[in-house]
Amino acid sequence: MSELRFSLADVAGVRLAVSPANETVMSMWALASPVRYPVHLPWIDRARVTLRRPEVADRIRPLVELTRPRGWLPDFLTPAARPNVEMAEQLDQIASTPPAMVVQDLLATTPSRPLSPFGRALLTDPRGLLPQLVDAVRVWYDEAIAPDWPRMRALLDADVAYRAAQLAEGGAARLFEQLHPSLRWLGDRVVSDDPFERDFDLRGRGLALNPGVFTDRRVLWNLLEDSLPAGAYPVRAVGTLWEATAPPPGDPLARVVGPGRAMLLHLLDTATTTTDLARLAGMSAGNVSQHLSALHHAGLVSRVRQGRHVLYRNTDAGSVLLRASRGG
Repeated sequence: MSELRFSLADVAGVRLAVSPANETVMSMWALASPVRYPVHLPWIDRARVTLRRPEVADRIRPLVELTRPRGWLPDFLTPAARPNVEMAEQLDQIASTPPAMVVQDLLATTPSRPLSPFGRALLTDPRGLLPQLVDAVRVWYDEAIAPDWPRMRALLDADVAYRAAQLAEGGAARLFEQLHPSLRWLGDRVVSDDPFERDFDLRGRGLALNPGVFTDRRVLWNLLEDSLPAGAYPVRAVGTLWEATAPPPGDPLARVVGPGRAMLLHLLDTATTTTDLARLAGMSAGNVSQHLSALHHAGLVSRVRQGRHVLYRNTDAGSVLLRASRGG
């Protein structure tokens, strides 16, 4: 059991954000223990193909060694998220970790299991070897996370919006009581039913919370004295992340708007990119773009830019059309 003690300043400093670095690092657990993460098998299958490429496997070895199953992660590798933070900013933050903090964070992981060979080498030469670790995180993000990041981001953003509403409507007590079954709010502290046994005073620094696609069973804390306090909790509705809703046989909507556009409307219950739609629907990206343009001009699909990506989703009109075609 762990306890996080809050002052008034800490309660005021509770914030919610999405962390691409956390997802990149924690995804290695799913890759190493697929039985524990059955919901992510579609991603795991693709990621394993990527991992078999020698040029990828060699460069991400430092990350693989520091994220072994049942081991604790060093805090500097999962920095506290900030609103609208991009992966490049978090990589820069990891790269700028002082050598003394790298050593401290690595030593803090040893109660769970001994350090790997790269971990021991990093312990003795943090300044020289940290760039290799940062490069490993960057490569794994680019190769395995970035293609699916818009889909993950849409799910994570929806969770942040949901939790922010809880915080606005019911304060910190409601947020923490409903964040995860292992948490309880006791007036001036959060009690966490976990094996970490931390008794931690936030000391007016607040607490950054981020939902995690690959955070599966409990809330994971960054609670070393020199780390910015943070917690990663399991995202809501993770079971919907890889769903592809195909049109039903004899779909009446297809007879009205055509099979291609009907397929896209069925897939756009969740915000998705053109690339993902092409993969899910089995169409070319150009064909998907043409259909999306027509649906957008008809007011059935909306689009919004998120960083480098454009996300598409059904409008209210598109959702009504879908429900009618499904008999709703």
